[in-house]
Amino acid sequence: MRVAKPGRVEAALRRKVEAGEKLFFLLSDPEKPLDVEVVARFEESGADALLIGGSLNVTPYDIDSYISALREHGVKLPTILFPGGLNNVARSADAILFMSLLNSLDSYWLIGAQVSAALLVKRLGLEAIPTAYIIVGHGGAAGHIGRAQPVPLENVYIVAAYAAAAELLGFRAIYLEAGSGSPHPIPVEAVRHARAVTEDILLIAGGGIKSPEYARSLVDSGADAIVVGTLAETNPEKALGILERVKKR
Repeated sequence: MRVAKPGRVEAALRRKVEAGEKLFFLLSDPEKPLDVEVVARFEESGADALLIGGSLNVTPYDIDSYISALREHGVKLPTILFPGGLNNVARSADAILFMSLLNSLDSYWLIGAQVSAALLVKRLGLEAIPTAYIIVGHGGAAGHIGRAQPVPLENVYIVAAYAAAAELLGFRAIYLEAGSGSPHPIPVEAVRHARAVTEDILLIAGGGIKSPEYARSLVDSGADAIVVGTLAETNPEKALGILERVKKR
């Protein structure tokens, strides 16, 4: 039986991690996209990928138009769909986080959306990165739309059980999410618990990260990649400082 292997984008990210690098993912919501020149600055500073997606008021045409504008400006960052639903599946992206929201109370977000999207993803030729999505604490719009039962901040050890399940089910990435603009960033302990029970999984952490020092504590605790979105919208200079600190060995 032929087992699907990592595609070009995932393989490139994994090579960086295996070489001892930590990754920085910039996140842009097509409803209020980051300015193209801002994205270009992050690329020049060493960002590894641009995640594109949103929970509401987004169409594939919005995403295709945005990626086209980036390419016309000379931005070559890998573009990875971070889908808030079927309306985020767009042809022009390089890859897609093919996600299951493991702590959703709604089976649609566990498997229904994936069944609906699978043939379309194959038809469009998108590289799929099988990703377990786990919401912790606040959860933001993603938690609300996805009907998640977030892991409580006072009991983040529960993340270990979800992470172990993700590994045993064959996911190649785990995304620990506190929610865009969350008042409480993804806890360092949540990352530590997830890393303690997993080996080869790409561990991504995002939501509410506002300082270079905190971002560094997350990667030092085992995160392979940090995601910054809201801060890049409101304070690009500070977000660039996070990028620099994450990349510093």
